[in-house]
Amino acid sequence: MLPSQALLPAVVLALTALQALASNTFMAAVYEHAVILPDASQEPVPPSDALALMNKNMDVLEGAIKEAAQQGAHIIVTPEDGIYGWRFTRESIYPYLEDIPDPAVNWIPCTDPSRFGPAPVQERLSCMARNNSIYVVANMGDKKPCDSSDPSCPRDGRYQYNTDVVFDTQGKLVARYHKYNLFLGEKQFNYPKEPEAVTFETPFGKFGIFTCFDILFYEPVVVLVNKMQVDTVLFPTAWMNVLPFLTAVQFHSAWAMGMRVNVLAANTHNISMQMTGSGIYAPAGARTYSYNMKTEDGHLLIAELDAHPRLSPASPPAVSWNSYALSVERLSQNDHEFTGIVFEDPFTFTELTKSEENLTVCQKDLCCHLRYKMAEKRDDEVYVLGAFDGLHVFEGQYYLQICTLLKCLSTNLSTCGQPIETAQTKFEMFSLSGTFGTSYVFPEVLYSGVQLAPGEFEVLPDGRLINRNTATKPVLSVTLFGRWYEKD
Repeated sequence: MLPSQALLPAVVLALTALQALASNTFMAAVYEHAVILPDASQEPVPPSDALALMNKNMDVLEGAIKEAAQQGAHIIVTPEDGIYGWRFTRESIYPYLEDIPDPAVNWIPCTDPSRFGPAPVQERLSCMARNNSIYVVANMGDKKPCDSSDPSCPRDGRYQYNTDVVFDTQGKLVARYHKYNLFLGEKQFNYPKEPEAVTFETPFGKFGIFTCFDILFYEPVVVLVNKMQVDTVLFPTAWMNVLPFLTAVQFHSAWAMGMRVNVLAANTHNISMQMTGSGIYAPAGARTYSYNMKTEDGHLLIAELDAHPRLSPASPPAVSWNSYALSVERLSQNDHEFTGIVFEDPFTFTELTKSEENLTVCQKDLCCHLRYKMAEKRDDEVYVLGAFDGLHVFEGQYYLQICTLLKCLSTNLSTCGQPIETAQTKFEMFSLSGTFGTSYVFPEVLYSGVQLAPGEFEVLPDGRLINRNTATKPVLSVTLFGRWYEKD
């Protein structure tokens, strides 16, 4: 017979699982971490120095994990680059990497740390999960040796991957994901030979995982959501905010609504690099989020989610994104149309010259329709309706269809599309729709101060994005952000 102390973790796990199954909900946590960065260097540091830096960051993460567990969280997501930062060359990051095995090996690093060679980071993460009876999601670096028999083997004889790991409540490694869509500056890492669709089952739903820039591409994200039918996406990220459409809280919340899944998004916090914005998002909107460009500290978020959002009565109905817009008569070109640039993309704009109006603007096959009524038409603020239908090529190549109502930086129309964070104009009503050629459309509403307003807008089954309240907060943008994957 096992002693009572040995039985305690198993009993706690069983009770936690039963509780999650009984309520069909679970408590989720994300931690936005102000990462302690290494000194910029072209040369590798001693392994002991690398581990010392990573332990400093893991000290902070461990505190957040303990707090989340004490508040009842079943799972916590920490950010991309959250353990060692990003100031690296391919050579200088090497001391920070570990060999991360396939989870099929059934390994608990906390209790068997040397099974696959030195793995102090995996050991510590595993113990954090085990000691606090919580699933822990973290981002780290994986290294895999290769040789001349592999024609793709790098000259230094190893592959290096940006990698997410997941440890369950017993500290077992249950998921490993190698980032497939690397951002421009990630020269220190290799692309996996094939995209990975990584999922794992829990007592509170089926989870999928990917990293940061991946979210904009078909593989692995659409495969996970549509083909593998995950309930919740885990999303470590180091997201640099780009207005007007790609701030973290704005886009990640919209993506959860458009894809009809839960998203646990944990961002790195670094004000100098415009990194902030984490949240826990459901298909009906944000459950909790944080956007903080004022202080340098980290932030823990906790919220309850439906374990199976597709089955939840709160899940919004399916949307036919072009249904309403195709029924609207296309208006002739008006005198206020002009071309503007948003994030290097040429938009067709038309100015909102009245306090209340119906407007249409078209580009290629996309026509965007807007009905609106301003609470007050101000002389010191200009808004436009814009359309973009084309291949975005600035920091990657992906095809977009975008309909947007947005505020210009100034009354000079040449500033329309430039980043702006504050507004004063309120809308008593708005209704935005478009003739989208894709079913992957993400609805965004962003208010002054880069704030969301969960519950204040909705998408109708015919594809109209409308406000629910008679007077909104001051509006920065109202957007339908479409991704046409087949045209990439």
